[in-house]
Amino acid sequence: MVNIKIPFTFDVIQGDPMGLSQYDSHITRRLSAMKGMYLDEHAFAALAATSDPLLYEFYEISRPAVTGELLHGLSIVHPGKVGDEYYMTKGHFHTILETAEFYYCLRGQGVMVMETPEGVWAVESLQPNRALYVPPRWAHRSVNTGSGQDLVFLFVYPGNAGHDYGSIEVQGFRKLVVERNGKPEIIDNPRWLSPKDRS
Repeated sequence: MVNIKIPFTFDVIQGDPMGLSQYDSHITRRLSAMKGMYLDEHAFAALAATSDPLLYEFYEISRPAVTGELLHGLSIVHPGKVGDEYYMTKGHFHTILETAEFYYCLRGQGVMVMETPEGVWAVESLQPNRALYVPPRWAHRSVNTGSGQDLVFLFVYPGNAGHDYGSIEVQGFRKLVVERNGKPEIIDNPRWLSPKDRS
């Protein structure tokens, strides 16, 4: 017997802090969850000693983690910096590497930092009404480069894709986004491990 899934709708509410009319889970990431992610360890320690700010959060509409389903929701990266490095998500590969992800920016300004396991990299800007397709095999991290405004976007990815955060915790991202003279600048990450360094 065929298991019939019922279509459903939801509203994206502009200006609402949550942004979705319905969701199943709300996940938050504070500074304490990002140890080792920021280049300036002294700035991280100084900020962590006084507060544990909320860096990003997402609201997800749950779907079965199986082929054919699409997980989706809304992500919010808050404005701020650790030293001169902007608030960002931890970033991830997908556990099933050959899966893609789609983003649609609703509010704010930022970039998506991406790279393949082999170290090929790309950085694309995010702004309202811009869509971004992240192909299979590309790790991705969103960075809020705006001043005082949340970076908000919808995301969609295959239900069985999974998340591989561990690889990023070990190797880092090849490129970082920092503020220089009041503007975002892409720099090399001196702690990034190349493929030959990882073996």
